[in-house]
This record gives sequence, structure tokens and C-alpha cells, in this order.
Amino acid sequence: MSTTILWADDEIDLLKPHIMFLQNKGYQIIPAVSGNEAIDILRKEAIDIIFLDENMPGLSGIETLKNIKTTHPHTPVVMITKSEEEHIMEDAIGSQIADYLIKPVNPNQILLCLKKNIDNQKIITEKSTLGYQQAFRDISHKISDSMSITEWEILYKELVYWELELDKIEDSSVGEILYSQKAEANLQFAKYIIKNYKDWISGKEEDKPLFSHTILKEKLFPNLNENQSAFLFVVDNLRYDQWKALLPLIHPYYRVDEETLFYSILPTATHYARNSIFSGLMPSEIEKKYPQYWLNENDEGSKNQFEQPLLEEYLKRYGKNYKISFSKILNMDFGKKVLDNIHSMLRNPLNVVVINFVDMLSHARTDVDIIRELANDEKSYRKVTQTWFSNSIMLDMIKFLASKKIPIYITTDHGTIKIEKPIKIIGDRETNSNLRYKVGRNLDCKSKDIFEIRHPEEIYLPKETLTSSFVFATGNSFLAYPNNYNYYVNYYKNTFQHGGISMEEMMVPFVKLSPKYI
Repeated sequence: MSTTILWADDEIDLLKPHIMFLQNKGYQIIPAVSGNEAIDILRKEAIDIIFLDENMPGLSGIETLKNIKTTHPHTPVVMITKSEEEHIMEDAIGSQIADYLIKPVNPNQILLCLKKNIDNQKIITEKSTLGYQQAFRDISHKISDSMSITEWEILYKELVYWELELDKIEDSSVGEILYSQKAEANLQFAKYIIKNYKDWISGKEEDKPLFSHTILKEKLFPNLNENQSAFLFVVDNLRYDQWKALLPLIHPYYRVDEETLFYSILPTATHYARNSIFSGLMPSEIEKKYPQYWLNENDEGSKNQFEQPLLEEYLKRYGKNYKISFSKILNMDFGKKVLDNIHSMLRNPLNVVVINFVDMLSHARTDVDIIRELANDEKSYRKVTQTWFSNSIMLDMIKFLASKKIPIYITTDHGTIKIEKPIKIIGDRETNSNLRYKVGRNLDCKSKDIFEIRHPEEIYLPKETLTSSFVFATGNSFLAYPNNYNYYVNYYKNTFQHGGISMEEMMVPFVKLSPKYI
């Protein structure tokens, strides 16, 4: 079916060569010599795109444009004018034009404009599909458990890049191929972690990634200044791909100075990873040095209630005895209170804001049917996160801080993975309920898709009893008990969980941003 163009210009006869050029390319042209005639045609004909001369007698181009946008708000309009005056451009752009061309225009300019506005989706699909097909073989060759830290970082970023590119197309089959390729990469990534994690954490290897307990010391503390306020946003459960989906909404206000991927410690769960971030210590070190600030799996109470005192102690050890503010936004009402108080926070060298929405979304997706429908795959999970952020208190705070030229940092404690493959495990009554890792006595699991730590002290995890051990799920697997196995598996399969070993859970962003001069 050909594209129909309405071309309104009081000198339409002079444009016959352009019209013939487009007709030869398969486009249908309906001419109009005035704004009023263009409006009349729109009432009768189905129009795909409108070319509109800005300087017509009678109803001007701008006046015609406003009328068109009232009745046909989604029909793209391309303004064509002889004038390069700034106010005319601003009036046209403010009226939501699709494009702006300066006379004299040549046929190729017009053709490019049409492809950008009408054939855009088709071109994007073709280019994205071809691009990934060309990258597929190269990525497959790269996937290996013998890759270096830097090579794994590059590979994961490339996979996320293609995820976001393929989000733009309607053909889901290519995305399914990428999903399978990422699953293959995760199997090799798990082997890489199992092979190296103990040596990294124990300090036996000099070449090791940044971890939860080292990221602030390396990337935040050196930039703090007692005469300059800074804000650290910690978005619980924010994956790297979700961060990249949020970036376009932040870009008008901040530029990215540095983007680092660091590794969440095991277990990749808030209790362990976020306490480690704010203390600069591994969990067993927190338990030993600050026993009053550590709760084990079976202890009652919030296991992240002491993050502020842990951070204050960390800053003192680092030689920065600063006054800080520390806010946890768990709901909209408290978020509004934090936003209302943001002026007074500017007096502090460091302000920490923990945002729990993405974590709550992950849990809600497991328990609430309507959320499962809204975020039923990776693409929609990113979209829901993006929709939340576009209307969030966090974005309101970022806009305000940009106006005050305040530097900000954004990070997370861990990510999540969509689980699909159940693994049977046996444990006693004291075993924790997390699907991606288990800690307890007498754990018994025959699968090869796990990382078992019989001596937790080897990776600086607390040992609650003499026989306590940890088991971590790898790839997209999850740990299920034999009792009520089928119900358990069907209920949790295809939900987003955290605590185990995958690129999505472990390789997470720490981003330094500086305000734009807006």
C-alpha cells in the first residue's frame, strides 16, 4: 500500500518535478494550494504525512499546523519555509512538527525526510536485524569462561546494547535468539565466577573486579568535598539494561562522566550486597567488627536497618568525618517529604537516597497477576521501569539538583534474572526461602548448575552454625524443594529473582554524572 502525501503550497505548480520524482518512487501526492484547502482534504482523505509551506496567503502555515494538530494530532507534518528566522522555527517546533526543511529543497532531501518519518520502523527493523545477525557470530566466538574481567564487561555491554536495539523492532524472533545467546553466555559466566570468586574475595588475585565492598572507596569517596554537596542514589535491584533504559530521561539534565560495571558480592541480595556497599566490608567482617549492626538469615527484624551507621563508620575509617543525610524512599508519601526537604540537604557534603521501587516491582511481579501481565518479559520489564522513572520523585530530585549544579552518582546493590529452570534441593526447616541461594545445614543438591560453598568463611560470609553452607543457583535456574514441587515451580517460573550467579545479578552499574548548564 503506497504512502499518501498531502502537499500544501501556494506555488504547487512549481513543485511538479519534485512530485513526479516522488510518484516514480511509489508515493501518492495530493496537492493543495492553501491552508484551508489542505484542511478540507484532511476531512475527506486518509493522509499519511503532510508537507506544509510556512508562508502561504490567507491561512498561514503555522495557523494551518495548529488546526491540523487539533484534528489529526498523530499525522506527521513537515514544515517547509524560505525563512531561517529563529522564531518561526521555534513556533513550528513548539507545534510538534515531524521535520523542518528550508527552501529550496531537493528531491533527495524530501525522500530522506519521508524515510525518516514514514519508513522509519521498517528501516530500523531491517538495520537492527541485519546488525545483530552480523554480530551474532562474533559474540558466539567470544563467549568463553577463559575471558578476562574486561572482556566479560565488554561482552555484557554488547549484549545489553543489542537488547535495547532489538526492543525497537516488532519481530520478537530475533530477540528470542539473543535471549538464548545471553543464556549461553551466562553458563560460561557462571563457570568463570566459580573458578575465580574465592581467590578474588580472599585477595589471592591482584587482577580482580571492583566489588560491592570496594566500589564507594574507589569511585565515590575520592570525589567528595566538604565544600560541595553530592548525592548518591542507590536504586535497589537496578540492572545494567534498566539503567541504560533510564539514561535518555536523565540526559537532558546530566551528562555521564564515568560509567563503571562492578560485581555484586554473593549472595546477590540486598541483605548482603547493600550492607557491604555501605560498610566497605564483607558480611563476616561486618558481623565481627560491628555485631550490633548485623542480623543473620534467621534473626528477626529488617536486615538493612543499620546502613546509615555503617556508612558513617566507613567514612570515618576513610578520614572523611562528614555530616550526611540518609533517606530510604519506600513509598510516594515519604518521597515527597524527602523532595520537600532537599534544600536543607544541600548543606551536607554527602546525601544518600535509597530507592526501593524496582525491588518492589520485582517482588510484585511474582505475587500480583496484573504486574505479571505488565512486565511479562525482559522488554516490558524495562518499559515498566522506565514508565515509573518518568513519573518518579527520583527524577524530580534529579531535575532540581541539575538546576543547582549538584553532582550526582547512581548505583545499585544487585540485579535480577528471569528464572526458568528448577533445581531440586533438600534442606532443613531453618533454610532460608530465597530461590537463587540457600543457606543452612544439611543442604543436598545433585545439580551441576550450582556453586556450593561448604565453608562460608572462605568467601567472608557469616557461619551461623558449624555445618552451615551456601548454595548458589547459576544461569536462569532456581532452587525448589521436593514438597509441592510442581505447584512451587509453576508459581515461580518466569519471575525475576536475585541472589545467585548471572551477569544480570552480578555486573551492575556505578555512574558519575555532572549537571548540564540548562
